[in-house]
Amino acid sequence: MLKEFRDFAFKGNLIELAVAFILGVAFATLIAATVDNLITPIIAAIFGKPDFSRLSFTINHSTFTYGAWINAVIAFLLTAFVLFLVIRAYNRSKQPESPAPVRECPFCRTAVAESATRCPACTSELGPAPVA
Repeated sequence: MLKEFRDFAFKGNLIELAVAFILGVAFATLIAATVDNLITPIIAAIFGKPDFSRLSFTINHSTFTYGAWINAVIAFLLTAFVLFLVIRAYNRSKQPESPAPVRECPFCRTAVAESATRCPACTSELGPAPVA
């Protein structure tokens, strides 16, 4: 049973998942620092408060710190946007390339690249590709 667990734990997928998780945590920390130290101070300046995370209101002696909540929302939206861009780039890289244009050899009817000057099957010389 220990051997099976060791084999499972050291498979590539689990290691890749652990690395992705650690990078994700580090990325979330970076985004949170960006929001806390760069973005929300600009918003706080608009409201005239030195610390945006301390923006709050009180109802019946209960304090609601909406500034900290807005920090978290901005961090979430920024993280989601960056992940969207990463996934979009990944999906574009996974799309297959469009196949090279082909034409048919007039002698043996084999599919030949449009830019070819000889047929790879019958070695006949091919003229210029017909204009479509």
